Amino acid sequence: MCAMVMVGGSTLCAAQNDGFFSAWEDRVRDTLAQQPSWPIPVVTASSGLLQVFRTDFVRQIAPAGTDTWNYDNTKGFNVVPWYKVEFDALLPPYIQHNSKAEDGFGDVSLLLKYRLAAANEESGNYSVSFSLGGTMPTGSYKNGSLAATISPTVCAGKGFGRFDVQSTLGAILPADDTTKLGRVVVWNTVAQYRIGKLFWPEIESNATFYHGGANDGHVQNFVTPGLMVSKFKLERDPRNRLALIFGGGMQIAATQFHTYNHGLVLTARMLF
Repeated sequence: MCAMVMVGGSTLCAAQNDGFFSAWEDRVRDTLAQQPSWPIPVVTASSGLLQVFRTDFVRQIAPAGTDTWNYDNTKGFNVVPWYKVEFDALLPPYIQHNSKAEDGFGDVSLLLKYRLAAANEESGNYSVSFSLGGTMPTGSYKNGSLAATISPTVCAGKGFGRFDVQSTLGAILPADDTTKLGRVVVWNTVAQYRIGKLFWPEIESNATFYHGGANDGHVQNFVTPGLMVSKFKLERDPRNRLALIFGGGMQIAATQFHTYNHGLVLTARMLF
């Protein structure tokens, strides 16, 4: 039996809709239970799959003394639509320069991730995945890229009791105008340690290697101490994933070449 409801002139069974969402929730619980439950790092991408809404606020202080605010920082919705697969719809960031440059929105981005292997804390405590991201040049007032880009990335992590290390290695490859834009290799690594039930202090290395373009041959690296507070459950039901996570960190330039001196990163996430 089911309750009949009218939608767009058609009669649908409410129980069928409930069954769809219940099956989705069951699949997400089963999929994520097979990987470690480490919190998402401040900057480094997670080596596991995520179903979360995320937003960041970033303040970058340039060598000239100006500060740039990045609202959202290309974050958005991450969902697990199939077993071992994650799809991200990432919102365009809004860039506030506080200088003569025009403020405006950045590029729209999408990402698809496949988890290659994983085991939870009781069965091995590791995860390995591969992702392929892409951006479209939708930015206004030169706040985005001049061309579409694709970004293949390998992510891996290993835990040892309360301690875990995750690392990602990827590239940003423009689809056009490669001579002017160049290619970028990005290598991020984070070490996290759980204190008590909620606190995860961490230290990250965020390195960028430039090949071609205006910064050809340069290397930029930031050391990023941070803290994640994870997680505040919103429901007592252990099967309900709804929870809040907060955190932040400070990027500190560690190389002679750097496009900004410091970057304050504040982040908020809601698991669902």
